[in-house]
Amino acid sequence: MDKEAGCCSTHLIEGDGTFNGEGLDNFIKEVKLAECGLSYAVVAIMGPQSSGKSTLLNNLFHTNFREMDAYRGRSQTTKGIWMARCVGVEPCTIVMDLEGTDGRERGEDDTAFEKQSALFALAVSDIVLINMWCHDIGREQAANKPLLKTVFQVMLRLFSPRKTTLMFVIRDKTRTPLENLEPVLREDIQKIWDSVPKPEAHKQTPLSEFFNVEVVALSSFEEKEEQFKEQVASLRQRFFHSIAPNGLAGDRRGVVPASGFSFSAQQIWEVIKENKDLDLPAHKVMVATVRCEEIANEKYSFFVTNEDWCDLKDAVQSHLVPGFGNKLSSMIEASLSSYDEEATYFEDGVRSAKRKQLEEKLIQLVQPTYQLMLEHIQLETLDKFKKALQDALNGGQGFAKAAWNCTESFMTLFDEQCKDVAIKQADWDSNKVRDKFSREIDSHIAEVQTAKLSELNALYESKLKVALEGPVAALLEGGGDDTWPAIRKLFHQETKTTISDFSDALSGFEMDKKANEEMVSNLENFARGIVEGKTKEEAGKALYRMKERFTSLFNHDADSMPRVWTGKEDIRAITKIARSSSLKLLSVLAASRLDADGDKIGDTLVLALVDHKKDKNTPMQDPLVSSTWEEVPATNTLITPVQCKSLWSQFQRETEYTITQAIASQEANKRNNNMLPPPWAIAAMFILGFNEFMTLLRNPLWLLVIFVGYLLFKALWVQLDISGEFSNGMLPGILSLSTKFLPTVTNLLRKLAEEGQKPVVTQPQVLGSNFQGVVSSSGVTMENGNGTEYTSPTTHVKEH
Repeated sequence: MDKEAGCCSTHLIEGDGTFNGEGLDNFIKEVKLAECGLSYAVVAIMGPQSSGKSTLLNNLFHTNFREMDAYRGRSQTTKGIWMARCVGVEPCTIVMDLEGTDGRERGEDDTAFEKQSALFALAVSDIVLINMWCHDIGREQAANKPLLKTVFQVMLRLFSPRKTTLMFVIRDKTRTPLENLEPVLREDIQKIWDSVPKPEAHKQTPLSEFFNVEVVALSSFEEKEEQFKEQVASLRQRFFHSIAPNGLAGDRRGVVPASGFSFSAQQIWEVIKENKDLDLPAHKVMVATVRCEEIANEKYSFFVTNEDWCDLKDAVQSHLVPGFGNKLSSMIEASLSSYDEEATYFEDGVRSAKRKQLEEKLIQLVQPTYQLMLEHIQLETLDKFKKALQDALNGGQGFAKAAWNCTESFMTLFDEQCKDVAIKQADWDSNKVRDKFSREIDSHIAEVQTAKLSELNALYESKLKVALEGPVAALLEGGGDDTWPAIRKLFHQETKTTISDFSDALSGFEMDKKANEEMVSNLENFARGIVEGKTKEEAGKALYRMKERFTSLFNHDADSMPRVWTGKEDIRAITKIARSSSLKLLSVLAASRLDADGDKIGDTLVLALVDHKKDKNTPMQDPLVSSTWEEVPATNTLITPVQCKSLWSQFQRETEYTITQAIASQEANKRNNNMLPPPWAIAAMFILGFNEFMTLLRNPLWLLVIFVGYLLFKALWVQLDISGEFSNGMLPGILSLSTKFLPTVTNLLRKLAEEGQKPVVTQPQVLGSNFQGVVSSSGVTMENGNGTEYTSPTTHVKEH
């Protein structure tokens, strides 16, 4: 019982022809047939019903097939096809017990299943045991003849590339030696082979092309059981290593790998059931195709759900993964190796084709991740390149050299990283990504170069602006004969120096000569634009500048001190000088003379605006009635002749008030400085006032009264500041004095009253020359120029 424990007998095909696929799959799992590869053999037994087939198999292979109970009569025991594993036989050997032929249960005419089962056994088996009675050998109507005819007929439908071993097991051997029985059996077999109808291609084909014929004889199980078992044990030894060369199943050309046995058996039975010719080579290819595809799909599914692959794919989503290429190549290689291991025994062409398909599917699966890795490499390397380039430039390295060094370094780094992520199984070309990376580097270099050149240009433009704008404005404001020569000198000097420094700075960019010259030319034009722009700006303020120049010269002397119009100044001469200077300023601002200074604008302006008054009688055309200057290009004209004439007229009108004010001030000073009346008035006063003069001489008290009146008048003169009030004009002076007169008189009277109430001082005080006083009945009140008051009694005035 222990010997039969591992046989796992299974009903493979029912009596009605139903194939038990699920049972076969379970059987293969139990006996672990799928792990055997090609190292397995299939043995089938066929023969007449109740010929002891199951008994032979149970004793030969330690199986547990159901055996006939002789005490209950002879009847059908095995229905359909059963299978089991041969216990203790290596390599793994599968045995199939076929339903007996020539059974009364199926009837004489029902031979379809016999043929189908025989064909199935020959298609899947390496060794076929033909169980036959010894007493049938040599008989014309033996029970084994229909069986052999069936075997040979179906064999011709297989198109099998390999030989099947037919082992004839002679049961219940008699005293006749096997050496005498075997030739007779082989002769009967040959006759049956010759009598079987054959296709045209196999009419002359000998039996040995299809079969290896073996003959063994066994004693009767019932009469000589011990001898039977000894002979069976000896026969059992022949099934060990049956697949070795020269073994019972030595021809392995058409063997289906063990993992495809289940599918192969089902497909063969379906073809047989449909009564089609069974092309075993094509069937082998078909089995290999299906099984290899199943294996490939399993490996692909396993790869997709592989934890290492999922972790690697997730990691790539966020950052660059070191060793990506080696890791992924190892995973793919492991999957392919596992496929090769399971599909190694299938047909080479199919196995290779399915392997290639699996490899292509895996490569297609990982390609997006690979592309994402290339993007990470591209972005990170580009960021590093940008930083390295900026650091090199900040370190003072020339732009062209820094760009070249960084480009070479990081293109090499990019190539190395691309090699690191390359997948061995994929022949992917990273040149497109490399070209894109190179274009991005070139684009960034161009962008940085543009920015640096812009910064450099802006720096030197600002230097030129500082060097030219202020000085040019100051020179134009001066507006003299040497203004434009000084501007040209300043322009050429500063431009030359700046452009020299600019050219030295540009040398680090190693640009082509044309681009270099263009930038230098643009800087020169910028410098010219500064001068011309400032000139236009000052030309727009020409009238203001002329008035400012006129006011400055007219109201200030040669030492820049404000003029005081005392009456001695020659206002006409001063006015002429100031206007001539303003006209010179106008001529300077009328046109830009940065390139040449050969125009006659100054002479034209003098002739048209100043000298034409001298020659009023000489008729001549007005040179300012024009929109252009002679010998001056229109592009250099800032103020046209007509505009100059208009500006000069407006200038004269707006400066007339200044001149008039100066004349008025001069006249006022003259009147203030001449205090004596005219001589005729003096003579008239002497003649007409002779009587009054004599009266004074006769009565000296009037002199005292006159003196006191003089002091009062002088005090009022000082307090009211009469000369200052009238310096602004007669009418304003009268109005101002009228408002101040009464308060001033009231104030003087109040002070005199206060002095009269004070006690008399015994010591007299000396009147200084710088004191002014007011005389009252109680004394005289004096005050100096600072406003300090002094009082003295009138009695002491005479003594002093």
